[in-house]
Amino acid sequence: MSTIAEFRIPAADTTLEATFDRLPELQVELEAAVSRSQPCLWIADAERTAVDAALADDPSVETSDLLIETADRLLYDVTFVEGRTVCDRLLVDGGSLLEGWGTDGWWQARVRYRDREALCRAHDRLVDRGIGVDLRRVTDVTPGATSTTRLTGEQEEALEAALERGYFEIPREISMEELADELGISHQALSERLRRAYETLVNEEIQPVGESET
Repeated sequence: MSTIAEFRIPAADTTLEATFDRLPELQVELEAAVSRSQPCLWIADAERTAVDAALADDPSVETSDLLIETADRLLYDVTFVEGRTVCDRLLVDGGSLLEGWGTDGWWQARVRYRDREALCRAHDRLVDRGIGVDLRRVTDVTPGATSTTRLTGEQEEALEAALERGYFEIPREISMEELADELGISHQALSERLRRAYETLVNEEIQPVGESET
């Protein structure tokens, strides 16, 4: 049985506090499927020049290099100063990062552990370093059970359109705004459908029926 934990950590105790303060609308997402201490960052809702300046002036950032620029997002390879990282201490005990994002001065992450003991060690490590971690949800996953979760029609339509139109390619072949226009919905509605679809697919893969939550 594995354990999935959802954390909320203040940027003031980790990284990019100054950047979030300078660009309050900023949306940051750790690059998908990356489980290392210095992941690349997708940044949205800010102009490139403003992001470049904010990262250059942020005391938690050692270096930052723009890798990809799309119509609606920027991908940066960011190295933080020694001792300031987003998620490495969450992963030391064999944790696997499922999802991570930052906004409004907070980082949030979903991490899978072998068991609750590994989760507790990771949590205690953060507390011992004076980091104000908020453990928001813990799910124990029972292997071998059959999942009953399903995508809604709207979620499936959004995912199929995103895949067909190259939204998941790097660099992206279509922006979220353009894709939303093609589907006849708002940018916010599409973003919400995709996020809920991602969660549903993750649940089907690693949170089958038979799990317990606290």
